[in-house]
Amino acid sequence: MSKKRIVLTGGGTAGHVMVNLAIIPTFINEGWKIDYIGSKNGIERELIEPISEVTYHSVSTGKLRRYMAKENFKDPFKVMKGIAQSFRLLGKLKPQVVFSKGGFVSVPVLIAARMRGIPAVIHESDMTPGLANKLAMPFAKKVLATFPETLESISDNKGKWIGAVVRSELFHGDKQKGLADANLPGEKPVLLIMGGSAGAQRINQAVRDQLDQLLEQFEIIHICGKNNLEPSINQKGYAQFEYVSDGLSDLLHATDYVLSRAGANAIFEFLALKKPMLLIPLSKKASRGDQILNANSFKKQGYAHVLEEENLTGESLVKSLDDLRAASATLKENMNNYKSVEAKEEVIKIIKTTAKHN
Repeated sequence: MSKKRIVLTGGGTAGHVMVNLAIIPTFINEGWKIDYIGSKNGIERELIEPISEVTYHSVSTGKLRRYMAKENFKDPFKVMKGIAQSFRLLGKLKPQVVFSKGGFVSVPVLIAARMRGIPAVIHESDMTPGLANKLAMPFAKKVLATFPETLESISDNKGKWIGAVVRSELFHGDKQKGLADANLPGEKPVLLIMGGSAGAQRINQAVRDQLDQLLEQFEIIHICGKNNLEPSINQKGYAQFEYVSDGLSDLLHATDYVLSRAGANAIFEFLALKKPMLLIPLSKKASRGDQILNANSFKKQGYAHVLEEENLTGESLVKSLDDLRAASATLKENMNNYKSVEAKEEVIKIIKTTAKHN
């Protein structure tokens, strides 16, 4: 019997890769041949290529912007090129199934999979589907959702709510190693600041403007995004990183509070680890508003506090973090009531069933 083969895709941000990273170990252990189709220079390449059991392939991709830009006229040609490249790749690889986490690079892959007659499964993390997944959904057999509300946006009865997929390795971090990696003494509560894989300039600036005051209350791990380090800052109790992958579980176990954007993958990981969080979602000026919906859902359920980006100043940040500390016991109690479903196992089961039917 020939070896089972799966093609994974998704990229543009780390959030469009994390579910793939969560399921890859299971498919490796069960002897599947795994290929990943991503962009040439995206963060997905940085995260996937080091995995020796996964073969990475790059294709052309457009950005599918929602705003006017001269690149919009070039992008349809990039997408068509990506479809042709994906069509040739899938014909050569002959996978039983394609699994997509979303992002711009997934669109040509899903279209090519339909052209090849290869069934595809999509995972949507946010409450409302992103533009790339909206375009790709007609070409998929199944669309899996983190939020039950997402099913209202999915037609043809192909949607299924499964809950949040959390990487199992995040539960096995070492607090002392995390403190050592960040060179922190561990004498004060630790605040982890994350702005997503690309960073968040406004959050970074507000934190640095109030750093002296924040360091009176916290030791800080600041994951500030690529090219966003500030080498002039060298203060005790403050550690900055561009991006963290392998050691993230240790840093999370050293963390007492989180200040973050509100991407769905990240906030469900903080929820699973019971970390009180202050969320500053991307504003509608800079996004389609999905992070605002995610943040408000967590606020409503008592898992997080929310500070709108329009209201972000150094002073409002300090006050919001003071309020977070004061409410931490209540937030943790609410998070203890969260019933985590076995989402990762359900995703893997659906992928295998889809492959079997093929």
